[in-house]
Amino acid sequence: MNLLIALIVGILFSASLFLMLQKSFFKLIIGVILFGYATIFFLFTVGGTTKNAPPLISPQEASVEGLADPLPQALTLTAIVISIGVQLFVIVLLKKVYEEVGTEDLDDLNTTDRI
Repeated sequence: MNLLIALIVGILFSASLFLMLQKSFFKLIIGVILFGYATIFFLFTVGGTTKNAPPLISPQEASVEGLADPLPQALTLTAIVISIGVQLFVIVLLKKVYEEVGTEDLDDLNTTDRI
């Protein structure tokens, strides 16, 4: 099961990197979104899941072996907020670049003389 999860996370990261290296603005945006989802899935799987385990334990129970680690869960929530912010920033930035330059091809943006 761990091999399957690692393979899925690797495929998500490699697909997002492939899309971010393409020439189109749309593929760049989709790659950034996919990278955010891959990061969230990675952090979610690092934390592990426990079934039927209470989030809080009583003082009488000293065993915390069956409980999930709260740090990856907090990092996952932080990654969600950061990825949404980065996605919105990239979308607005590429919209402004398209309005100024008038092209969607990233190879045409190798010089800033037109801006």
